[in-house]
Amino acid sequence: MAYHTPPGPPPDATTRGFLGVFRYSRRAMDLVWTTNRLLTVALAILTLLAGVLPAAMAWVGALIIDAVIAASKAAQDSGVTSMTRVFTLVAIEAVIVAALTGAQRGISLCQALLRAQLGQRVNVMILEKALTLELAQFEDAEFYDKLTRARREASSRPLSLVKRTFGLVQNLVSLLSYGVLLVQFSPWAVAVLLIAGLPAFFAETRFSGEAFRLFRWRSPETRMQLYLETVLAREDNVKEVKLFGLGPLLLGRYRDIFHRLYKADRALAIRRDGWGFVLGLIGTVALYGAYAWIAVAAVASRITLGQMTMYLMLFRQGQSAVSAILSAIGGMYEDNLYLSTLYEFLETPVISTDASKERGPRPDDGIRFEGVSFTYPGASQSALMDIDLHIQPGESLALVGENGSGKTTLIKLLTRLYRPDQGRILLDGMDLNDWQESALRQRIGVIFQDFSRYQFLVGENIGVGDVRYFEDEERWREAAGKGMADAIIEGLPAGYNTQLGKWFKDGQELSGGEWQKIALSRAFMRADADILVLDEPTASMDAAAEAKIFEHFRKLTQKRIAILISHRFSTVRMASQIVVIENGRIIERGSHEELVKLDGHYARLFSLQAAGYK
Repeated sequence: MAYHTPPGPPPDATTRGFLGVFRYSRRAMDLVWTTNRLLTVALAILTLLAGVLPAAMAWVGALIIDAVIAASKAAQDSGVTSMTRVFTLVAIEAVIVAALTGAQRGISLCQALLRAQLGQRVNVMILEKALTLELAQFEDAEFYDKLTRARREASSRPLSLVKRTFGLVQNLVSLLSYGVLLVQFSPWAVAVLLIAGLPAFFAETRFSGEAFRLFRWRSPETRMQLYLETVLAREDNVKEVKLFGLGPLLLGRYRDIFHRLYKADRALAIRRDGWGFVLGLIGTVALYGAYAWIAVAAVASRITLGQMTMYLMLFRQGQSAVSAILSAIGGMYEDNLYLSTLYEFLETPVISTDASKERGPRPDDGIRFEGVSFTYPGASQSALMDIDLHIQPGESLALVGENGSGKTTLIKLLTRLYRPDQGRILLDGMDLNDWQESALRQRIGVIFQDFSRYQFLVGENIGVGDVRYFEDEERWREAAGKGMADAIIEGLPAGYNTQLGKWFKDGQELSGGEWQKIALSRAFMRADADILVLDEPTASMDAAAEAKIFEHFRKLTQKRIAILISHRFSTVRMASQIVVIENGRIIERGSHEELVKLDGHYARLFSLQAAGYK
């Protein structure tokens, strides 16, 4: 089944105009509200206080100046100075300043706590979504670009959007309170205050959109940079990087990507800041024009000295508030653009299934492939074509063929990591699509050639084979015995509690063959699994060790279905049925003796390998 990720942003996220993109604001606010209601309410209250208090401080400041002048004039007229009103007003202003400082500190605290909680929640949402997706989607380059964008930017954007929203409310409240006082001087002063900041705002909004489009365009190159960092700095790559002298070459590629990205960033930054400076001059001209206007009014005695001081302060702070409001709206626009990448990922379609059956109608029928074909997403050639296959309980099947012939793909279809494009796969007489996923997976124990080497404890590395018993040491020991890893584990410093890998303190590294025995033990964790699949499980072992393991494996799987992929015919010949796959098709099948007598593809491969031992 093919999956395709939309090649670009949703149309109304980038091209339907400025207002259309704000559809994500409410979702971000809901996200913050449900993350921590108490902190959200506290942030809202403190924001309102921080918005009102600056205007109150300016108003009290004007009263202080006028009170000082009045007290000075009274002292000159009567020789008596009354400073009681001045001291009272100064004390009131001190309380307001303390309250404003407390509100700002409280806002900072709430934002810091919300940042930690919200960042964690968004990352969990991304990972939870990833768990619901199909393997085919993870092998789609466009999907990886979408995931990279969501993880790199979107996890921080919801809080940024909320901070800007509350900042917008705070500055709107401040501007409203400034306007109530300024309108007493002149309504035109309020109009000039609002209009002067618009040119810079429109320019900033446009450049925010350009920055976002640049961000989307560069996702593949950003992902390549991350990959190069991994290759250069991971212990499992260091050997070849050093041996082949890859360091300078890969570092050169890393630098080249940076310079290409930096060139685009520099061009945008120069245009953004250049236009911001030019258009910002309009606001500067408006500010000093208002200064002159207010000064002339004071000289003409239409306003007092205290009022002049208050109006000048209100105009300056008002202009800052307008600038902050327009900047917040522009920032919210940008945050909404980036949030579109988060919700674009979270809304990635998932194959819905209501399968709930835990057993099939014919337990004695085993596994059937009926006319199964499959093509990987984006591939032009089918990986499997018209596969018909029947494996009965108690039988063992060996898959033989060159690399890329389709052997592992067949196993991935059996384990429902992929779904066939055509045909169907039956287990116990029931289509795999009708099986409850957990019930199906419990039936199958599998080890792939590219098995994972977890940086966990030894026992946990085995326990991942069945998460129900992830921490069950008794099950670890039982599975390790079946996988012939118990002797290796007994020689480790802390036995089953030994840390594996070199990422963490006191970690122990194993050889390739030892890791394969750990992975083989992992397959035996599912004690109730009646289908065991081994995909090149002994590639890192010598022939003698492999023969011993498969003899042991054959005894353990006498009443189960065993499926084996191996290039060693000494192992393959043990299977009751051998299937030869070439270019995605079954070209031969039968027992070892039957296929040798057939003198076909299998017989030639067997003769070539046997000649190597003469």
